[in-house]
Amino acid sequence: MQKIEHAVAHQDGVEKVKVLFNASKVKAEFDDTKTSAQELAGVVEKLGYTVDKVKEKELTKEA
Repeated sequence: MQKIEHAVAHQDGVEKVKVLFNASKVKAEFDDTKTSAQELAGVVEKLGYTVDKVKEKELTKEA
């Protein structure tokens, strides 16, 4: 899962990313003025993985 962490971590605005392999989840903290959860899901999909749902609240850093 390092492949996913590496790809997402290198997106503009991403501050922190963690892949929870057993739960099949990716959690990320990012600046929502520079990227979005949908864009990060697209990065994961380009790696050949399927993204079932995106929870914006779980991905963005709370103010």
